[in-house]
Amino acid sequence: MNDAARSTDALLDQSLASGRIHSAYLLSGPGDAPVTAALRFVRALACSAGGVQPCERCSDCRRSAAPSDIVIDGSGKRGPLYRHVGDHPDLLWVARGADDTRVRIGQIRAVQSQLRLRMSETGRRAAVIEGAEWLNAEAQNALLRLLEEPPPRTTLVLVAAASAGLLATLRSRCQRVAFPMAPAGALLGDDAPESVREITARLGDIGRMEVPALLDWAEEYRGVRADAAAAVEELLETATAWLHGEVTRRARAGDTDFGPALAAFSAVRTARRGLVQRNANPQMAAERALLALREAVK
Repeated sequence: MNDAARSTDALLDQSLASGRIHSAYLLSGPGDAPVTAALRFVRALACSAGGVQPCERCSDCRRSAAPSDIVIDGSGKRGPLYRHVGDHPDLLWVARGADDTRVRIGQIRAVQSQLRLRMSETGRRAAVIEGAEWLNAEAQNALLRLLEEPPPRTTLVLVAAASAGLLATLRSRCQRVAFPMAPAGALLGDDAPESVREITARLGDIGRMEVPALLDWAEEYRGVRADAAAAVEELLETATAWLHGEVTRRARAGDTDFGPALAAFSAVRTARRGLVQRNANPQMAAERALLALREAVK
């Protein structure tokens, strides 16, 4: 864990150490760090020892550490709308279904009902909403109503790659914990996933690509929207890190014309927001981002 991530985790540790637990937290940032932090945090909330880390010895920790192979289904037809953390009854976990492009309103309503059903056996309950950026406005408003009158000793933890897609009124009711973007070298290094290395290699030639070739690249992001949107999200995250590295390299070489690069950053950010907020066509989002990246470096 780098120093920035460690100091971010310390914000959650302070809440646990002081016992001043807020009704909602928003953990945002790239990669697995926010999800990992959310899991540790809610497990520590339920831990009978009351420390900043799960003690791993009490019955609550053993229950929350139990392995789970439950697959969530946003429609509730082929699986549950949410699952528990391990088999702990007071720790809930919500995420997109395998074939879903959204965290559905039905999932949020199910969690609301569960949280209002009874008081916690251990004295505190928590629900994690993984992929909160994929909540539509209706689902976010449902969460907002829950936060306006939160059940006693109940905490919601929203986890999002980027918080911009969430309603400002929802963000304002959360204690925000922002995890830093990993350095470009960490994301694009030799141990990066093969799919990321392939995207990086193609981006290296983007300045020399003709428009038809870019359109052919974007056309690869067709098909089932859930799969296509996830692939475009990987493209855009990789492109952001790659473009950051390009700007840094050029700045060191004395190039101070950052206008095209800033326009490309804006286009990539807009494409990501469109995927989330407006359910935009993944292929069209990829087209706009790739064309902007080409203009930035050609």
